[in-house]
Amino acid sequence: MTSRTRTETGPEAAAELDLENIARAREAIDPVFLDSPQYREAALEARLGRQVLVKVETLNPLRSFKGRGAEFAAAQAPGGAELVCASGGGNFGQAVAYAARRRGMTAVVFVPASTSPLKTGRMEGFGARVHRVDGDFQAAAAAYAAEDPERLFVQDGKDAAVAEGAGTIGAELLRTGGFDAVVLPLGDGALITGVARWIKAHAPGVRIIGAGAAAAPALPRAWRTGDPVPAAPTSTFAAGITIARPHPEAVRRTRALVDEVVLVDDGQIRSAMHLAAETLGVLPEPAGAAGLAAIAAHGVPGPVATVITGANADLEHYRGLGA
Repeated sequence: MTSRTRTETGPEAAAELDLENIARAREAIDPVFLDSPQYREAALEARLGRQVLVKVETLNPLRSFKGRGAEFAAAQAPGGAELVCASGGGNFGQAVAYAARRRGMTAVVFVPASTSPLKTGRMEGFGARVHRVDGDFQAAAAAYAAEDPERLFVQDGKDAAVAEGAGTIGAELLRTGGFDAVVLPLGDGALITGVARWIKAHAPGVRIIGAGAAAAPALPRAWRTGDPVPAAPTSTFAAGITIARPHPEAVRRTRALVDEVVLVDDGQIRSAMHLAAETLGVLPEPAGAAGLAAIAAHGVPGPVATVITGANADLEHYRGLGA
């Protein structure tokens, strides 16, 4: 799919994410997730033929950026709360489990029955009770949370605090600066809207480009139309950005804050994963390489910035690399 620029903005939707909260989030987030490496790599730039600032969000206990949003959301929960979440890709479930354990809370995570044992094992390792669900795991999580007022349903893509925590990435990127666009994976919308909220306020000339999975186009379509119509994914290869039913809040915020959306297919993502391995020495999971895939496949001109968002990869994806 070729990219389409948005035709309308929503200042009220953008304002749902509070700039002061993004700044304040640094005080609540475990420092292990903050100030991740960001740099230019000559080998990557030579392969892509443009200047690229890369931020690597994989060198932490979760191997992903998700700890930022989960930490800020958990910090606002009442003491003794049980944190409940649904996690399709598995990284958010790990993040909520980590944030709960750090604060002496319990965490309950609902996942699809097909979730890899590696990811569910990591959630359990952080102390979560994990429920595998055949069917609508998000509805199961919501129903469980509604049974007890001390259970707090933390929703990635919907809750402002999750996006605000992720927005700290935008503040860190601007410390280096020197880019005209930021290309980020477009999954549930929390990462891209949080980062965009900060960057639009402090560097309004920078374009924000979302990289969605061609196999899961629900949120990219809703970004164009404003209508959050569910769409069944045709592949779960990029599980972290495979969103079948976008939250209306995510649709409003992405339409207000994201300038352009492109889609990348499984093959383009796989190529970007190998590109990252060969030039950066990083083994991203499929969703984690979506921004890099979009830069390569859609000719996004430099100077540009992107984020390697996660590295909970099945190493089978790298079989034969360098052989």
